[in-house]
Amino acid sequence: MSIRSMLVAAALTSASLYAAHADGLRPMSAISIDLGDVSGAAYYTVGRDGFHVVTTLAQGMAGTPIRVVSVLAPGQSLAFSTPRHEGAVEISRNGDSVLVRKVKSVSN
Repeated sequence: MSIRSMLVAAALTSASLYAAHADGLRPMSAISIDLGDVSGAAYYTVGRDGFHVVTTLAQGMAGTPIRVVSVLAPGQSLAFSTPRHEGAVEISRNGDSVLVRKVKSVSN
């Protein structure tokens, strides 16, 4: 299965991020990410060194997908944003929970 097919499947089967509240994510359960022209999916696995968050994003159907893998310890977060889309998507770890939410902007 191609990366593009996996992205489409994950986007169709996972929850949307349009909710105003943070969505909890379970290990190996994908959630879709929508940043306007750029979209994709994210999931995580539990490792000895932390939670491995895997995010795959692409611009439209023709864009080359990129994959970002981050390891989150408790209290850590990461954010994705684009210059043409207002707001960002933040993925954070709070203890043994991973939350995904839309935020107004990425803090510096």
